[in-house]
Amino acid sequence: MLKDFKEFIMRGNVVDMAVGVIIGGAFGKIVGSLVNDVIMPPIGKLTGGVDFSSLYINLSGTAYTSLAEAQKAGAATINYGVFLNTVINFLIVAGAIFIMISQMNNLKKRLEKPASASAPTTKECPLCLSTIPLKAVKCAHCASDIK
Repeated sequence: MLKDFKEFIMRGNVVDMAVGVIIGGAFGKIVGSLVNDVIMPPIGKLTGGVDFSSLYINLSGTAYTSLAEAQKAGAATINYGVFLNTVINFLIVAGAIFIMISQMNNLKKRLEKPASASAPTTKECPLCLSTIPLKAVKCAHCASDIK
Protein backbone atom coordinates (compact mmCIF):
# COMPACT_ATOMS: atom_id res chain seq x y z
CA MET A 1 0.00 0.00 0.00
CA LEU A 2 2.87 2.38 0.82
CA LYS A 3 4.48 1.55 -2.53
CA ASP A 4 1.24 2.33 -4.39
CA PHE A 5 0.92 5.62 -2.52
CA LYS A 6 4.50 6.55 -3.40
CA GLU A 7 3.85 5.79 -7.09
CA PHE A 8 0.66 7.89 -6.98
CA ILE A 9 2.42 10.87 -5.41
CA MET A 10 5.36 10.72 -7.81
CA ARG A 11 3.18 10.78 -10.94
CA GLY A 12 3.78 13.85 -13.03
CA ASN A 13 0.14 14.95 -12.97
CA VAL A 14 -0.06 14.99 -9.18
CA VAL A 15 3.18 16.93 -8.82
CA ASP A 16 2.13 19.37 -11.56
CA MET A 17 -1.22 19.88 -9.87
CA ALA A 18 0.43 20.51 -6.50
CA VAL A 19 2.76 23.08 -8.03
CA GLY A 20 -0.23 24.72 -9.77
CA VAL A 21 -2.19 24.94 -6.52
CA ILE A 22 0.76 26.46 -4.65
CA ILE A 23 1.50 29.00 -7.39
CA GLY A 24 -2.23 29.73 -7.74
CA GLY A 25 -2.48 30.48 -4.02
CA ALA A 26 0.49 32.82 -4.17
CA PHE A 27 -0.86 34.47 -7.33
CA GLY A 28 -4.23 34.94 -5.59
CA LYS A 29 -2.53 36.78 -2.73
CA ILE A 30 -0.66 39.01 -5.19
CA VAL A 31 -3.87 39.83 -7.04
CA GLY A 32 -5.69 40.45 -3.75
CA SER A 33 -3.01 42.91 -2.73
CA LEU A 34 -3.09 44.53 -6.17
CA VAL A 35 -6.84 45.07 -5.93
CA ASN A 36 -6.98 46.11 -2.26
CA ASP A 37 -3.78 48.17 -2.08
CA VAL A 38 -3.28 49.55 -5.60
CA ILE A 39 -6.51 49.57 -7.63
CA MET A 40 -9.25 50.26 -5.07
CA PRO A 41 -7.65 53.26 -3.25
CA PRO A 42 -7.59 55.45 -6.41
CA ILE A 43 -11.12 54.31 -7.28
CA GLY A 44 -12.17 55.19 -3.75
CA LYS A 45 -10.47 58.58 -4.09
CA LEU A 46 -12.32 59.22 -7.36
CA THR A 47 -15.61 58.36 -5.69
CA GLY A 48 -15.07 60.77 -2.80
CA GLY A 49 -12.86 58.75 -0.45
CA VAL A 50 -15.10 55.69 -0.28
CA ASP A 51 -13.45 52.53 1.05
CA PHE A 52 -15.24 49.81 -0.90
CA SER A 53 -14.32 47.09 1.58
CA SER A 54 -16.37 48.85 4.27
CA LEU A 55 -19.55 49.28 2.22
CA TYR A 56 -22.44 47.25 3.57
CA ILE A 57 -26.19 47.15 4.04
CA ASN A 58 -27.31 46.68 7.62
CA LEU A 59 -30.25 44.27 7.86
CA SER A 60 -30.61 44.32 11.65
CA GLY A 61 -32.29 47.71 12.03
CA THR A 62 -29.74 48.88 14.59
CA ALA A 63 -27.38 51.68 13.56
CA TYR A 64 -23.65 50.89 13.44
CA THR A 65 -20.84 53.26 12.48
CA SER A 66 -18.80 50.67 10.60
CA LEU A 67 -18.92 47.21 9.12
CA ALA A 68 -16.46 45.97 11.74
CA GLU A 69 -18.74 47.23 14.53
CA ALA A 70 -21.80 45.60 12.94
CA GLN A 71 -19.95 42.30 12.52
CA LYS A 72 -18.66 42.46 16.10
CA ALA A 73 -22.23 42.89 17.31
CA GLY A 74 -23.31 39.95 15.16
CA ALA A 75 -25.65 42.03 13.01
CA ALA A 76 -26.84 40.65 9.69
CA THR A 77 -25.17 42.59 6.88
CA ILE A 78 -24.83 42.44 3.12
CA ASN A 79 -21.16 43.24 2.46
CA TYR A 80 -21.42 44.45 -1.13
CA GLY A 81 -18.12 46.35 -0.94
CA VAL A 82 -16.20 43.16 -0.15
CA PHE A 83 -18.13 41.49 -2.97
CA LEU A 84 -17.03 44.24 -5.41
CA ASN A 85 -13.41 43.71 -4.37
CA THR A 86 -13.81 39.96 -4.91
CA VAL A 87 -15.34 40.49 -8.37
CA ILE A 88 -12.43 42.75 -9.33
CA ASN A 89 -10.00 40.10 -8.02
CA PHE A 90 -11.72 37.50 -10.17
CA LEU A 91 -11.65 39.69 -13.29
CA ILE A 92 -7.93 40.34 -12.89
CA VAL A 93 -7.16 36.65 -12.34
CA ALA A 94 -9.40 35.63 -15.26
CA GLY A 95 -7.76 38.25 -17.50
CA ALA A 96 -4.26 37.12 -16.52
CA ILE A 97 -5.14 33.47 -17.13
CA PHE A 98 -6.77 34.35 -20.46
CA ILE A 99 -3.65 36.21 -21.60
CA MET A 100 -1.38 33.40 -20.43
CA ILE A 101 -3.46 30.66 -22.12
CA SER A 102 -3.80 32.62 -25.37
CA GLN A 103 -0.04 33.22 -25.47
CA MET A 104 0.61 29.54 -24.79
CA ASN A 105 -1.80 28.60 -27.60
CA ASN A 106 -0.06 31.01 -30.00
CA LEU A 107 3.32 29.53 -29.08
CA LYS A 108 1.94 26.01 -29.49
CA LYS A 109 0.59 26.87 -32.96
CA ARG A 110 3.95 28.30 -34.00
CA LEU A 111 5.80 25.23 -32.75
CA GLU A 112 3.36 22.83 -34.43
CA LYS A 113 3.67 24.45 -37.86
CA PRO A 114 5.72 22.26 -40.16
CA ALA A 115 8.99 23.67 -41.34
CA SER A 116 8.25 26.19 -44.00
CA ALA A 117 7.99 24.56 -47.37
CA SER A 118 10.85 25.25 -49.69
CA ALA A 119 10.29 27.96 -52.26
CA PRO A 120 8.39 26.79 -55.34
CA THR A 121 10.51 25.87 -58.33
CA THR A 122 7.68 25.63 -60.86
CA LYS A 123 4.67 27.63 -62.03
CA GLU A 124 1.74 27.14 -64.36
CA CYS A 125 1.60 28.51 -67.88
CA PRO A 126 -1.31 30.98 -67.97
CA LEU A 127 -2.46 29.74 -71.38
CA CYS A 128 -2.13 25.94 -71.37
CA LEU A 129 -1.84 25.43 -67.55
CA SER A 130 1.17 23.14 -67.95
CA THR A 131 3.78 23.08 -65.24
CA ILE A 132 6.93 24.91 -66.26
CA PRO A 133 10.13 25.99 -64.46
CA LEU A 134 9.78 29.17 -62.40
CA LYS A 135 12.48 30.99 -64.40
CA ALA A 136 11.00 30.07 -67.81
CA VAL A 137 10.14 32.94 -70.14
CA LYS A 138 8.52 30.71 -72.81
CA CYS A 139 6.25 27.71 -72.27
CA ALA A 140 7.78 24.45 -73.53
CA HIS A 141 4.31 23.02 -74.23
CA CYS A 142 2.49 25.81 -76.09
CA ALA A 143 5.39 28.15 -76.93
CA SER A 144 3.62 31.20 -75.44
CA ASP A 145 5.63 34.00 -73.88
CA ILE A 146 5.53 34.00 -70.08
CA LYS A 147 5.75 37.28 -68.22
